[in-house]
Amino acid sequence: MAKLAMFISSLHRAGSEREAVNIAENFLKNGHQVLIVTQYRDEDEYPLPEGAVRILSEREEPYGTSLTQRVRGLTDRFLRLRRIWKKERPDVVLSFIGKNNVMAIMTALGTGIPVVAHVQGEAALEYPEGSLRKAAFLSFRRAAGVALQTERSRQFFPPAVQAKCDVLPNALSPDFVRPPYTGAREKTITTVGRLDRNKNQRMLLRAFAGIAADYPDWKVQIFGDGEDREILENLRTELNLTDRVNMPGSIRNVAEELEKTSLFVLTSDSEGLPNALIEAMALGVPCISTDTPSGGPAQLIEDGVNGLLVPPGDEDALAAALRRMLDAPEEAARMGEKARGVMAVYEHEAAMKRWREYLLSFVRK
Repeated sequence: MAKLAMFISSLHRAGSEREAVNIAENFLKNGHQVLIVTQYRDEDEYPLPEGAVRILSEREEPYGTSLTQRVRGLTDRFLRLRRIWKKERPDVVLSFIGKNNVMAIMTALGTGIPVVAHVQGEAALEYPEGSLRKAAFLSFRRAAGVALQTERSRQFFPPAVQAKCDVLPNALSPDFVRPPYTGAREKTITTVGRLDRNKNQRMLLRAFAGIAADYPDWKVQIFGDGEDREILENLRTELNLTDRVNMPGSIRNVAEELEKTSLFVLTSDSEGLPNALIEAMALGVPCISTDTPSGGPAQLIEDGVNGLLVPPGDEDALAAALRRMLDAPEEAARMGEKARGVMAVYEHEAAMKRWREYLLSFVRK
């Protein structure tokens, strides 16, 4: 059986970390070994999968901020990670996001250990102009493979890297695989995600404010927490939506709440392949999403068929899409039913099988 090592910053409760835990659990269930290497521990983490071994790759003491200290810190991080690979001898390494991908590839050079770099968000934002982008373009040539979430992301990379790219699905949590909802849906418009500038929930508030008077029975609910909470609460007050917008914070029973809503909205400026959108579609909830540059939402939604797409940041377009869904509930219901088709690709076991076969293809026989 193979030994999979995964390199990620922490196991903090977020999309990338959840995917890492899903892959780890599936490998363990199929008799493989799993080593999870994280840079640090976070306060709010996913539990370590039973049977997985965890190693911290960085020391707990800060390295300092002077140029000399930063150089020493980078050197120390590099050597620590390389020693882990040499000692543990995994059959394949899967790294996650940004600098971690570059570090994993470079520290494994000369060891014979294949490294797969996983780009999860929008590639141009994950690797902005400058030294990090140059490092990615150069180091990815030495990777065994580059796993992407969307086909459009492939075009970001130079041809030599594109040849190494494969698009793999996110795994839909089994919590969201349910019989079609048969109850009366609540007159709510729901979004789920971290409260931050990129998720851009303020776009939803402003769009709803423009139509709220025409739909007095409808409310908005925003599940999640983050640094934009106070900004959104103030905007809610400013727009006279205090009684129309509910912000209960993060919740555990997302599937139970989501399947009752009449409409799900994703307003992100950038996304990879958004789990929240996949989950809402799997539940048969009619969906509206911004058509982010990565192509993730467009990979899921055929506009006007199984959902609606609007340009990022376009509040007027979102208001029009909201009106279309609220004015034509039968059309919205048809879109929601067709949206359930995402389960054919993103159902948990099917997606995990693809990941398992992909990663094992790099293991020397």
